[in-house]
Amino acid sequence: MALSTRLLAFRNSPVLLKLPPYLSALCLAIGISWLFTLPLDAYSRRTYVSENAILPGQVHTYFGGSEHNVFRAYRQEVYHLSQQSESDRNAGLARVMTEIGLKVASQPYDFTVAGEGINGTNVYGLLQGPRADATEAMVLMAAYRNSNNDINYSGIALALTLARYFKRWSIWSKDILLLIPSDSVYGPQAWAEAYHHSSAPDATPYRNISRLPIKAGALQAAVALDYPAGPWGQRFERLDVQYDGINGALPNLDLLNTAVAIASGQMGIQCSLHGLPSSHQHDSYTDRLRTLAEGLRSQAAGHATGPHSAFIPYHVDAITLKTVGDGWHDEMSLGRTTESLFRSINNLLEHLHQSFFFYILLGAGRFVSIGNYLPAAMLIAGSFTVTALGLWAQSGQAAASVGSDAGKIGTTSGKEKSEGFEVVKVGGDVALVATSAIMKRVERKMLLPAVVVLAVHLLGFVPLYALVNLPRPYLQATLLTIATSSLVLPLIVSLIVVRSFQVEKQQLQLLQSFSLLLLGAAMSTLATLNFSLAFVVGVLASPLSFIRPLPRAGEMTVSKKLDLWTQRAVGWTVLQSMVYMGWVAISPPAILYEACWFLELDVEHVLVEVAKGWNAQGVYTAGMVWGVWWPAWFLGGVIAFSNVVKDDVKQEEQKAVR
Repeated sequence: MALSTRLLAFRNSPVLLKLPPYLSALCLAIGISWLFTLPLDAYSRRTYVSENAILPGQVHTYFGGSEHNVFRAYRQEVYHLSQQSESDRNAGLARVMTEIGLKVASQPYDFTVAGEGINGTNVYGLLQGPRADATEAMVLMAAYRNSNNDINYSGIALALTLARYFKRWSIWSKDILLLIPSDSVYGPQAWAEAYHHSSAPDATPYRNISRLPIKAGALQAAVALDYPAGPWGQRFERLDVQYDGINGALPNLDLLNTAVAIASGQMGIQCSLHGLPSSHQHDSYTDRLRTLAEGLRSQAAGHATGPHSAFIPYHVDAITLKTVGDGWHDEMSLGRTTESLFRSINNLLEHLHQSFFFYILLGAGRFVSIGNYLPAAMLIAGSFTVTALGLWAQSGQAAASVGSDAGKIGTTSGKEKSEGFEVVKVGGDVALVATSAIMKRVERKMLLPAVVVLAVHLLGFVPLYALVNLPRPYLQATLLTIATSSLVLPLIVSLIVVRSFQVEKQQLQLLQSFSLLLLGAAMSTLATLNFSLAFVVGVLASPLSFIRPLPRAGEMTVSKKLDLWTQRAVGWTVLQSMVYMGWVAISPPAILYEACWFLELDVEHVLVEVAKGWNAQGVYTAGMVWGVWWPAWFLGGVIAFSNVVKDDVKQEEQKAVR
């Protein structure tokens, strides 16, 4: 009985209500530190192939010899076609595919983004496998222009040579589709979208995608070749394996491991990730951490990194093999690697499923599984939730006067002390009074905070709509207008809420609690879909958990020490200015400008890519920024500059006097 009384007393203790900020800071510190432990051997594993049927590198490759002459002839053909118009070039590619013996078709597409038209034509052909039943297929891609906007001379020539070479083999139990899109992003996006619709996709003012005249079975995997050597060829040093999909989606790890095992183990070609040096040579903690950081940056952006990215959202495992550097490997090495990779995929009896779909690569031969890296984002999301729950608890309690909450407990003599309370003899009775303020429950006024939170989150769709729909010449000015108005609007909203609705301290606590609760729920949900975006946004928004209303400077009359009043006023002005500058520095527009400056990127180019990603690729990063992060930051400003801190005890005493 005594223990339960003490626990109930501790539950109402003001000390307990002061713990959430410290717990939130602890969760944040552990979450960030957790990420730095992932490159250690104890938290990561070496890659391995889970699907036994793949048998990577177990076949003898025959691509070579006379195929080298065919490749050089096709490369010259691609060079001559590049000098012609787009329609003539597509007709020439279709003619070459027809001569190989493929069923050929084309697909025009048109996207309108930021007032600019993105159009082109995908040329593709179908190689029907001699042992196939038209239920499964593989895709071999080579975009006309790669992600760097370079003409993919050798990549297209090698794809055509491989298609001609594959046509002579009778081992294929799956159909092979040869796809040559006009670019490396929107062409594959239009083709993959049309392939996975039973009818033509609906045309909108922003997208017009034609249906595919020829289709095969369910796509098992896709491999893209990015070999932008000039018309006279160039050897390469290593292969960069690109695997990031749209919105941070990833292919099955078995496909990537198979490509690395074949290239490095069978062909002796070094492999790297994100354009970084091969981790097989420098497998230090720093190299792993750098690869991890590049992976987080790429996946958080959510945009396509190559022709493979458009296929992953449709559960088609895809990668891009990109040649890097100047070394001693030639097109025959890449051709044999691709041949061995396709023969491994051809061995599959079912879709890739045994390995990981959620992972972080620390190098071409090392990875971290979801069970090891997910707690980092969950702890950061939990820091928002802890603060929100603490504010909710504080909003339901208020300090009460001793006289109203002192209770008679009996009759005794002398003076006794209990933990947190003091037993005092009053006349013939004994009263239990608190040595600190006694907390009592109060009714919460939730309507105004809920309306403000909902209104601000709806307001976030205004900058989102403007930045993804306005023409390109207006994007940079629009962002500047949004950034400027974002610095003023929270102050105006704070002034309106405080003066018009006579907001109380409890309502400010509820306002911040609702905001942080939504932010924490969004981050924890997003962490399972796109860990990188959830972690990055969570870290950037973490200061919002520690924002509190700034108290006013002490009000004094002129007769009471004018110098002291001036010192206090100046002190609070400096404090408010510092808080305001810090609040501005963590705003989403400011972070965007800071990131562009640090990465040496053009702001207008970034805004155009964001608009293209939203309208053409379905990238939801902009939605998370303006629909979740920006409203939380906006409401943090409303809280910080509300300039209202009311003492509930004084309010109760004033009401009692009246």
